[in-house]
This record gives sequence, structure tokens and C-alpha cells, in this order.
Amino acid sequence: MNCKNCNNTLKDTQKYCDECGAKVINNRLTPKVLIKQLNEQFLSIDNKFLKTFISLFTKPDKVIDGFINGQRKTHLNVVTYYAISLTVLGFQMFILKNFFPEFIESQSSAFDESFKIAGNGNKNLFENFPDVFNNYQGVFFSLFMPFIAIGTWLIYLNKPKYNYTEHLVINLYLTAQTIYISFFVYILMALFGIKDYLFISIIITLPLIVYGAYVFKKLYSTKFIDAFIRYFIAYILYMIVFGIILFAITVVVVIYLISTGQLNP
Repeated sequence: MNCKNCNNTLKDTQKYCDECGAKVINNRLTPKVLIKQLNEQFLSIDNKFLKTFISLFTKPDKVIDGFINGQRKTHLNVVTYYAISLTVLGFQMFILKNFFPEFIESQSSAFDESFKIAGNGNKNLFENFPDVFNNYQGVFFSLFMPFIAIGTWLIYLNKPKYNYTEHLVINLYLTAQTIYISFFVYILMALFGIKDYLFISIIITLPLIVYGAYVFKKLYSTKFIDAFIRYFIAYILYMIVFGIILFAITVVVVIYLISTGQLNP
């Protein structure tokens, strides 16, 4: 029998190809086989996704250090776990838009006053920004991920256990986990009739910072208060960078509008 991927000769007892590492598939792909694989990966009580989700609460250091050190069979790898979280993020927005439109309206109101441009009456030139942000949240998260990793890497420069790339892995796992947590919180709040976007964002921020500090406490084996202070500083640095980039985008847009005559200075 030959490997279908690289045509390498295989033994009957082999489960993986020695040359390319592909899994040996003896049965053709059928609906039954597809459902079985879906169940093994995501639905069964013993699946990797559930194990990863629970372990990132109970033993995040084992999950993250395991991936960094090449032990990647027990839990989902960071790219897959993060990619699934972006899908969940899109699903969250679909639910809120279609079943809880008041929630989206409250979000738009929170942005409204912040983006009014003086000298153009009360017209909000960025009135569509909430829609753009919601539709491309995954892109925004991914674009800012390197800056988040820089923040945590900088505050732990005196403890060089992990390099920058490894901090990126840590923050990808951490961000994915916070997306899953936020999904449950936002949907639960919406179900109970609490649809104030700003209010929910405020009350969820501190628990997420506490969770982030807990993860770094486990990774660096330090006291919680030390991890909390460091992670809080990293969070502030991230918010400053986010604000600077957002301000830069605003300036570029305003300059463009003035140059095209769409805005009178």
C-alpha cells in the first residue's frame, strides 16, 4: 500500500506515513466517517477542543508550555484554537444582530459621541464605524495581536523565560479563551435583557484581566499580585497603542475628507 500524499510505501500496520506524516486512511470519506471525525474532534466528552478549553482554566501552563515544547497531541494547537474563536466571534455578532438588535444600537450610541467631528454640525462622519468594527472584529483582533504580545513581552523582560514569538503564542491562546468567555457573557446578558454595550464591556474587563494575570502567574510561577500588576500594565500599554492607532486612522480620514471637499475645516 502506498501513501496517497507522497506515494511512499507503507506497511499494513502503519497509521502515519514515515515520509510526510500524513494519517493513513483505509476507508473512503463518507458521511458516516465525516460525522465520526467531527464527533472525535469537537463533540465527544473526550475531544481536544473541550480538553483545551477546560485546561486553559485549570492548568493553562500545561497547555501553553506543551505547545511551545512540541507536545501537541493532547490539546488543540494555538492556530486552530484561535481560528475557532474567530468563528465564534462571528457567530456571536450574528446572534446579537438578528435576535438582540437593541444591543447593537446601544453599541452604536456608545461610539456616536466619540466620533463627531467639530465644524461639520452634528453629523457623525464615522456613523458606520460600529458596523465596520463588528463585521471585521476578527481582523482587528488579529492586527492588534502583535502589539498585545509586545506588551506582555516587555513587562517580563527581566524574566526571560519566553521570547517574543512564545509570548505571541501565549496571547493567542489567551485571546481565544477570552473570546469564548465573552461569548457566553454577552449572550447571557442579552437573554436577561441587559443590552447596554458599554456597561457589559466595563463589567467584563476586570474578570478578563484577572484571568490573564492568572495565566501568567501559572506560566512564570510568581505571586498573583505580581502577575496582576504586570498584566494590568501590559493592558494599559495595549489600550494606549490602540488609542494612538485609532487616532491616526481618524486623522487620515479627516485629511482625506478635507482634501476631497467633503468636510469644511
